[in-house]
Amino acid sequence: MRVVVVTKAQTDYARTVETFLEDFSQQTGRVLEVLDPETPEGESFCRAHDILQYPSVVALGNVGGMEVVQHIWSGALLPTINEVNYYASQN
Repeated sequence: MRVVVVTKAQTDYARTVETFLEDFSQQTGRVLEVLDPETPEGESFCRAHDILQYPSVVALGNVGGMEVVQHIWSGALLPTINEVNYYASQN
């Protein structure tokens, strides 16, 4: 599975997201993909997956050759590392 963190820099929650990403990497050995919704790639991703709130953590799975959303966590209250790692470790 693919896990993407959609977040904006220079916001009141930016440091919280940075800390979460660092902790996640240290505890799991995995690095999560990060997208800024104000870049062309980030804007396209958000539009395709109906992401309207930031930060958002999006777990995507492959079903029948298509990438589909398995779970979304949105808002300032981030999920636990274990919750995200469950999806990140699925292949």
